Amino acid sequence: MVQDEQDRRLADKKKKMQRDDNVRGGIGSARPQRRVVDGHTNPCEDCGVVDWNSDISRGEVSCNGCGLVVEENSIDPGAEWTNHDNTTDRSRVGAPSTYTLADKGLNTSIASSDLSSGAAGRLGMSARDRRDWRRRRIIDERSKTRASRTRNLVKANQTIRDKSSLPKSMQEEICRLYKILSEEGYVTGRSIAGVTAACTYLVARKEGVPRQIPTIAEAFQVNEKELSRMIRHISRKFRMHKVSSPADYFARFISDLKLPPNTQLQVDRLWEVLQPNVDIWQGKKPMGVAAALIYKAALESGHKRTQAEICEVAGVSEVTLRGLNRLLEGMFKSLGESGKN
Repeated sequence: MVQDEQDRRLADKKKKMQRDDNVRGGIGSARPQRRVVDGHTNPCEDCGVVDWNSDISRGEVSCNGCGLVVEENSIDPGAEWTNHDNTTDRSRVGAPSTYTLADKGLNTSIASSDLSSGAAGRLGMSARDRRDWRRRRIIDERSKTRASRTRNLVKANQTIRDKSSLPKSMQEEICRLYKILSEEGYVTGRSIAGVTAACTYLVARKEGVPRQIPTIAEAFQVNEKELSRMIRHISRKFRMHKVSSPADYFARFISDLKLPPNTQLQVDRLWEVLQPNVDIWQGKKPMGVAAALIYKAALESGHKRTQAEICEVAGVSEVTLRGLNRLLEGMFKSLGESGKN
């Protein structure tokens, strides 16, 4: 009897302990740990558990017990490790360094484009305010530099940004090339506009988007012969000599002539036939060869352009274009190439 009473009391004690566990953590489960995050310390409204999880990548705070999301699009207070400067330093302190500024971007500057009549009008600036800000811009640029070489570098970089009409990545390369020339003393005794124009021509040619010498000379307001001479000097100095291909000019000429995009396919097909015959086109102006191919392709595709229109875009004379047309026609006929699909 005594043994039976002890067994009964032990069984009652086990049942009581089981009931307590069920109340605290659910049947067959251990008591959950209490996990809180900033701003969330109360039990979950759905399951009553205090077990919160903060997912920084999603910007969410959710309950680990039932999955209820109680906060979305939360701001990550940590550092944003985005590096725009291709260096090992991942800190976000200011803009990346750039060769387009003499101090590589450590100072602020007033862009001339912000002081044009259109931009100033959008900003609500009067003509008098615009003149004042232009004067301040000049004073600001002069105050940053005292050494003549550094001052000239500032002026050169500004000239490149304002007149090159090239993407920012190419402007960066132009400014880098000019800085090397300046450090080696090449710029001394030469005009800043002439050297920047030559650097612009060489970098554009190197990147596969060549510009014509007359176009660059007009943009930088320099003499064409002087620009050509400077281009030869710099290209020899840095071994940047490169023979331009007519294909480098196809896309720009077709765009300037407002020809349909499929004209490019016809020109490319003609160029595939002409390119192996280097004895015919090498030694000729690549702009002239490109103009002749585009003239032929436009004529055969039904989108004719006059010789005068094409010569104006390509920067060659009509006599040159007619001579190249006769030369190419003879070659295509000898190869049995009609130029039509």
